[in-house]
Amino acid sequence: MTKTELVDNRGAVRRVLIITLALNLLVMVLKVIVGWATGSLSLLADAMHSVTDSANNVLGLFANRLSSPEPDRDHPYGHQKYEAVGALGIAAFLGIAFFEIMQTAISRIFDSVVTGVTVSATELWILLIVLGVNIFVAFYERRVGYRVGSPILIADAQHTMSDIWVTISVLGGLIGIWIWDFQWLDVVLALPVAILVFWSGWSVLRANVPWLVDEMAIAPEAIHDLVMQVPGVLNCHSIASRGVVGRQTFIEMHLIVDATDVETAHRMTEAVEARLEERYGPVRITIHVEPPAYSSSQISYEADVRKSSTTENQR
Repeated sequence: MTKTELVDNRGAVRRVLIITLALNLLVMVLKVIVGWATGSLSLLADAMHSVTDSANNVLGLFANRLSSPEPDRDHPYGHQKYEAVGALGIAAFLGIAFFEIMQTAISRIFDSVVTGVTVSATELWILLIVLGVNIFVAFYERRVGYRVGSPILIADAQHTMSDIWVTISVLGGLIGIWIWDFQWLDVVLALPVAILVFWSGWSVLRANVPWLVDEMAIAPEAIHDLVMQVPGVLNCHSIASRGVVGRQTFIEMHLIVDATDVETAHRMTEAVEARLEERYGPVRITIHVEPPAYSSSQISYEADVRKSSTTENQR
């Protein structure tokens, strides 16, 4: 038996991605212009890093087009994992950006040729505008991402947050060059920025890999306690869950009910589904009904595996 209520938020996600794509392209162009004007290698590297922002938006639009929550014949569980795959693409871009920043910083440390960087107040004001745009994009994407439950927007917001720190680092170095002519500031500040970029990528991986590998979404003990509150339920076991709570979760279980006819058992399973949907919705639930005489104490599959292993050892 299954029941679900799916919400398709792709339109809202698509609008956000288009807006942020336009803003990220503007940021990239401004960084390239100021980078060439000042001769700052770190700012040009930052502009290369900003290329990934636009690429992420394009990737997000592609994944968004494919990530309908509605099932079809070829994808009976829906298409929402495409968004998680897109988020992994963003993690890959973050890894590339990390190595680019590190490579630029190390090459400048060991480069014997000193390249002078010249900065004006106008160029610093342009970078402040760029920083403001990045901050707006990050908080705008994160707010909408959490509101509609979109992994691609949340992941892209994390990426943009890393870009904010990169821009702050470069801006601080250029201010130091402008005031005190400290040419080495670009290199010194690039190293912690690279670490922040790497951490952002790791956070994206940690948030999306469990979804792709069908990690447990809800503790089976929590499901068991909730289901046992339904009148007529004697026990439930072999509980499994996957997906993302609040977006779409799949729950399976075996249910022992105090009923001798199909109609009564059906009403009990409907009550169980309603209780689970109220707590964890939207969900798709599959229930295998068993008669009152059936007995099992194995709540989860982990318990079944331990029992099987113990039996084999006794043999």
